[in-house]
Amino acid sequence: MTLIQTSTGRPRAFSEVVEKLGERGGEKLCLGEVVEAFGDRAFGPVMFFFALINMMPWPPGGTTLTGAPLLLLSMELAWGRDALWIPRWTERTAVKRATFRRLSARFRRGLRLTERLSRPRMHFLTGPFGQGLIGLACVFLSVVLVLPIWGANLLPAVAVGFFSLGVMQRDGLAVIIGWLLTGATVAVLFLAWRLIVASFTHGTEWIGRIV
Repeated sequence: MTLIQTSTGRPRAFSEVVEKLGERGGEKLCLGEVVEAFGDRAFGPVMFFFALINMMPWPPGGTTLTGAPLLLLSMELAWGRDALWIPRWTERTAVKRATFRRLSARFRRGLRLTERLSRPRMHFLTGPFGQGLIGLACVFLSVVLVLPIWGANLLPAVAVGFFSLGVMQRDGLAVIIGWLLTGATVAVLFLAWRLIVASFTHGTEWIGRIV
C-alpha cells in the first residue's frame, strides 16, 4: 500500500504524505520514493515536490539541476500523458531527508491551510486542454529555473507550485494564480533584460567617450 492511503483506506492529504516521507528512515529522499509514495496521483504531487525544492535559496546555477526534472514533467503534462513516466536515472535524484523535513515543516502550515481552502472548481481550467496549457506554461517556467540566473528561482517555482496544486486538487482558482505568477515572471524577465541592455549600451557609450 502506498502512502496515499491510511490503514482504513482513506486517501491521505498531500501534506500528510509529505510528512510521512520526511519521517521515513534513510539519509536521503529519492525521487523514486516520492513517485512510489503517491502512486497514480503522482503527476501533481511530484511537480509540487520539485517546486518546493526550487523555492530554496540555491547558489547561482543550483536550480539548473533541480529544475531539469521539472522540465521533463512539464513536457509530459503538455503532451497530455495521463500517467507519470520518469527515466530510471532520475529516480536516484535525491535531497537529504533532514533538509526535506526542515523545508516541509516550513511550508506545512501553509500547505494545510491551502488544502482546506482548495476544492474542485472551474473544471475547464484543469481539463485535458487546460492541463496542456498548464504544461506549456510550466515548460517555460522550468526553462527559467534551469538557466543560471541568480535570484530568479522563487517566482517561477511558486507559479509551478500553484499549477501543481491546481492539477492535484482540480482547483481552477489555483491555476489562475499560477497564470498570474507566470505573467509576473515574464514581466520581471522583460524588465531585467531591458536593464541589462540599457546598462550595456550606457557602458559602451561611456567607454567610447573615454577612447
